[in-house]
Amino acid sequence: MTEKTLEGFNDVFADIVNVLLFKNKRLIKEDELTAESPRSIYKADGKLHEQERDVAKYWRRGTIRIALLGFENQTEPDADMPLRVLSYDGSAYRAQLTANKSDEGTPDRYPVVTLVLYFGYKNHWNKPTNLLGRLKFPEELKPFLNDYRINLFEIAWLTDEQVSMFQSDFHLVADYFVQMRKNKGYTPPKESIRHVHEFLQLMSVMTGDNRYEETYNEQMEGGSTNMCEVLDLVENRGIEKGRMKTAAKTLKRYVSRSLPITSQVIDDIADDNDTTAEKIRELAHELGIALS
Repeated sequence: MTEKTLEGFNDVFADIVNVLLFKNKRLIKEDELTAESPRSIYKADGKLHEQERDVAKYWRRGTIRIALLGFENQTEPDADMPLRVLSYDGSAYRAQLTANKSDEGTPDRYPVVTLVLYFGYKNHWNKPTNLLGRLKFPEELKPFLNDYRINLFEIAWLTDEQVSMFQSDFHLVADYFVQMRKNKGYTPPKESIRHVHEFLQLMSVMTGDNRYEETYNEQMEGGSTNMCEVLDLVENRGIEKGRMKTAAKTLKRYVSRSLPITSQVIDDIADDNDTTAEKIRELAHELGIALS
């Protein structure tokens, strides 16, 4: 079973598409989205290979499929993104060819649209955004080559007006990266987070800071947790890690000097690092250090 991601929630998925593709026209409703497997199979060198999108959903009206929509998240520019998107989209079109025919004959075909969400905030995307921009070829071939463009959205470069359009937890995500680009810092809003665990997971991945996910506990669910509280927990987590690092050095120093680590030593190390003796014992166990 695939783990749920923030963008996998219908309210978030619809919100992103409605704002970025449709300029805040609420064309897609939550109940019109159904999950599609992000995995597809292709054959190369005589072998089957698997490729996986970040998120993919069907947009339906009743029994009619309007489109297949997919997201690709990027923290760094990728020169091969046009080829990757073409591969994902091509697999989805191929699946339509191999689908069973209905009683009425060949079913209607539907479009496939992929959004590339770039979360870098220090520099703009500086890699090709179309297939021909990635390929090297004689100029004489150009009239016969079909191009393929990616739908790239630089989240940190959205305008304040665009950010204000988001109605889901993605508003907090976009606001964070826009602030980091503009201000080199972040002032958290007080609005509540709806999907707390998945929000923190996405923030951990997109920022490279695992403390976001490490702060999570089930008591944070329920609609009252906001980014002010999250950042306080993240900061405290960083302080705790620093204390544990200092405590580990002390334990290792005792070992290197062949000194006994008694209960009194454990208590002293705990007091010096403003933590508990139990946590120091757990740390010693993790380090494989025997206690006296």
